[in-house]
Amino acid sequence: MRKNLFAAFLAALAALFVAWLPAPADSVTWTAIRDARIVTVSGPVIEKGTVLIRNGVIAAVGAQVDVPASAWVIDGSGLTVYPGLIDALSSWGLPQAAQAQQQAAARGAQPPQQPLQPQQPQQPQQQPQTRSWGPQDRPGTLSWVRAADQVQPSDPRLGQARNAGFTTAVVFPRQGIVAGHGAVVNLGGKTAGEMVVTPDAGLYLALRPSGYTGFPSTPMGIMAYFRQLWLDAEHYRQALALYASDPVNYPRPAYDRAVEGILGAKRVLLPAEGPVQMERMLKLAADLKTPAVLYGVVRGYEMAQRLKEAGTPAILNVRWPARDRDADPEQEESYRELLIRDLAPTSPAALSAAGVRWAVSSEGMDTPRAVLRALKQSIDRGLKREDALRALTLNAAEIFGVADRLGSIERGKIANLVVATGDLFDDSTRVRMVFIDGVRYLPEPELPTPPAGAPGRGPTSEEGEEQ
Repeated sequence: MRKNLFAAFLAALAALFVAWLPAPADSVTWTAIRDARIVTVSGPVIEKGTVLIRNGVIAAVGAQVDVPASAWVIDGSGLTVYPGLIDALSSWGLPQAAQAQQQAAARGAQPPQQPLQPQQPQQPQQQPQTRSWGPQDRPGTLSWVRAADQVQPSDPRLGQARNAGFTTAVVFPRQGIVAGHGAVVNLGGKTAGEMVVTPDAGLYLALRPSGYTGFPSTPMGIMAYFRQLWLDAEHYRQALALYASDPVNYPRPAYDRAVEGILGAKRVLLPAEGPVQMERMLKLAADLKTPAVLYGVVRGYEMAQRLKEAGTPAILNVRWPARDRDADPEQEESYRELLIRDLAPTSPAALSAAGVRWAVSSEGMDTPRAVLRALKQSIDRGLKREDALRALTLNAAEIFGVADRLGSIERGKIANLVVATGDLFDDSTRVRMVFIDGVRYLPEPELPTPPAGAPGRGPTSEEGEEQ
């Protein structure tokens, strides 16, 4: 009897051991794109080569690649393979905001919105308050909110983004002046969990010139509040450390989820449309002692050298300034407005020439494909095509700390790929398919183009910045 029990135990143990062994070769999923032109971004272009994908990861890339007999082979003759494009500041996959919010975000400014209720935990039954009495109320602060918890795989915008070659987006909450933590998400997958590459892309901060009936109500007041919030977070960190070292003599700090969210920030995103706001944000970042990424940067042609000196990366909004469709045709425009409108498309070339690491945001664009058309305007004004592609791929991955997984075609990286008929910035080029985590997606039907009356005016120098 004991022998039978012992034999049964050994059999169960052996079954458990086998379950932990690597899967047999015939259960591995292989895909090969063969005889295609491969633009790796991180290395030289391979004029005729193969990309081999194993279970959603790039297993090999080169002119000579051994393809397993069980692989699904795609003929890449006449096609070009690129790394999947990355939208570096987006809301794709998150609950959609109002059009006004999207347009304001495109200007690098905080959109108009309803006043936020300050924290009132000691009086939970009272009516919501709209007035903030001071920094202790944590006005407009939602630093505990995470975009990774809001991802919606059913967002119809994801298909349109894939059609244009985008496979990844860095998405951020937008409610409040400290809006919460962004996430790097792949634009394919059945569940939100499958889509999230990293849940901590940085903390999104914004300036809102109005919207509160109390503190703060001006850009300078908001920046002062940011400084106070970071000072409070540092005091909170020190208090926690003291309590941990000697709980007898030091009191336990009261839990504060607002400053807890600050302490977890790897970087902050700060709005900077033009040179004046840029200098303020660089000083703010130094005071916060937190790595910063500036977004907006519409007038990058004026800001490039200073950004290089500061070593600060930028996310460029490529919705170039344009005259409002509804503007009075008889109204004269200032020379300054005309100059900014003319030079804004030269910002990418200026940033690249200065050696600034920059990426691209789709905020305010009518369609994802419009991002490529906007960059084509910059290419016509002197931007190198390889710099434009790098901004949409490896630069974005480097800025958000995921270059070990995204941004180029290399062994070991996530198999996010775009297979197109030619140069991505040519109007005649068509995206044949994209791969996200190794899964193939074919183009979906395009959504209707926004009506002619839709807001169409891009940012100008006089919006969102004090002079």
